[in-house]
Amino acid sequence: MNEHTIEPLIVVGVDGSAHSKEAVRWAVEQARSVGGRVHAVMAWEWNRNPFAIGMAEAQFAEQEAVTAEETARRKLSDTVTAAVGASAGVPVFRRVEQGPPAQVLVDASKEADLMVVGTRGYGGFKGALLGSVSQQVVQYSVSTVVVVRESEAGEGGSGA
Repeated sequence: MNEHTIEPLIVVGVDGSAHSKEAVRWAVEQARSVGGRVHAVMAWEWNRNPFAIGMAEAQFAEQEAVTAEETARRKLSDTVTAAVGASAGVPVFRRVEQGPPAQVLVDASKEADLMVVGTRGYGGFKGALLGSVSQQVVQYSVSTVVVVRESEAGEGGSGA
């Protein structure tokens, strides 16, 4: 029998935080070791104003949504590049999807051999072991989940 070998798919959740950069680094290193590929996924949400009435308001809301999606694309690209450079040594595809981050990542886990998330993103409490999105991904993911902690020398230590 001649079976086609498919590269293992590692999906990594990205939000731009230092924790997600560490998760990208880990996912790329894991892909290198198993001959896999990485899908870096960032979710974005847009809530339209339910009280906006009229065509001008609707067009403005639509334009703002396009701007929000483009901002997410740039942020995803910048985060991946900051984490692993311009050439990661393995295929790294960037995906931006509209929706709640936890749901987008849980849905992405259905096609993944491995799901990777950071311990937490921008929100939440600094002492929390897991952020709400990471916790939901761990709880509802279809694939195996790896939660990557930010390194001691991580980027979270800089700032005021």
